Amino acid sequence: MVRQTMTVQETADYLGVHTDTIYTMVREKQIPHFRVRRRIFFTVTAIDNWIQDQEQKIVS
Repeated sequence: MVRQTMTVQETADYLGVHTDTIYTMVREKQIPHFRVRRRIFFTVTAIDNWIQDQEQKIVS
């Protein structure tokens, strides 16, 4: 079974940014995420779609 979720650290590594950046983006609701109790998770599909949306905003 392949894991479909990423932690804050994994997402930061995936995007090439610092974990503080991810926490700020979560707090400001700038990146798709979900919580399980106090832990923050991201789905690979949602992050990939979010990246494509960000690229489209720049091109448009």
